[in-house]
Formats: sequence, structure tokens, C-alpha cells
Amino acid sequence: MKRNSTYFAKAEDVPDNWRVIDATGVSLGRVARQVAIALQGKDLPTYTPHVITGCHVVVINADKVRITGRKLMQKMYYRHSGYVGNLKSFLMRDMMEERPERVVQLAVKGMLPSTKQGRQMLRRLRVYAGDQHPHEAQVGSAE
Repeated sequence: MKRNSTYFAKAEDVPDNWRVIDATGVSLGRVARQVAIALQGKDLPTYTPHVITGCHVVVINADKVRITGRKLMQKMYYRHSGYVGNLKSFLMRDMMEERPERVVQLAVKGMLPSTKQGRQMLRRLRVYAGDQHPHEAQVGSAE
């Protein structure tokens, strides 16, 4: 009886594909989940846990993402410089006004693995507040 071996993708065999995701009117968690799965490559038949098989992801209209419940007034983001007493806290409302792309990026970061590979995946993410992005050439050639 012959056994079939499991297919493992190699890093040099994985093509550099690009995907654009429009966040207009979609809740933040759903967008973040879509992006995290695309970055990891879990939606592809060639998914391999130890190789980044996912594609580059461009998220547009991050300022139009839907925030449900009372998160705008209750959710806090924190940043610390490392020095004593320098913990900065921000409301989600303020972050959405100043840097909505950062809100989407942090939501995706929480859904990726906390490893070196997860950080490499996060580098493949580009988030833009408006509907214009400078990656038209990459996206056009990949589709």
C-alpha cells in the first residue's frame, strides 16, 4: 500500500499575491478576521503552518469601518515608553478621528500569532483611511 505524502509549501514556491479589502460599513472584527486569514494563507489549499503562504493585503476605507456597541467611548488603547509613569491611554473615539488605520492594524495584530512569523505577516499589511492607495501596480498584476 502506497502512502501519499503531505504537501508542504516552500518559501520560494509561494507567489506574491496582493488582495484589496474594502472596510466600508463592515464591522471591525469581521474585517480583522478576513485580513488575518488572508495574511496567514489559511484560505488557500497550499497553507503550511511554518511558511507564510498568505498574500499581501491592502485595506482601504479604514475610516468607514463600523464600530458596534459602546466601544467608541469605552475601549482604551495603551502605549508605554518604558519609562516609569509614561503610560499613555487613548479612547477608541480619539484613535478613529486621528489614525483610523492604526485601529484596524491593532485589531489584525491581535488575531495573528505572537511570534516572529506573526510579525512578518503584519509587515505585509497596508491600511489606508481613504479609498486611494499606491499599490495599484502590484494589485493589478496579481489578479
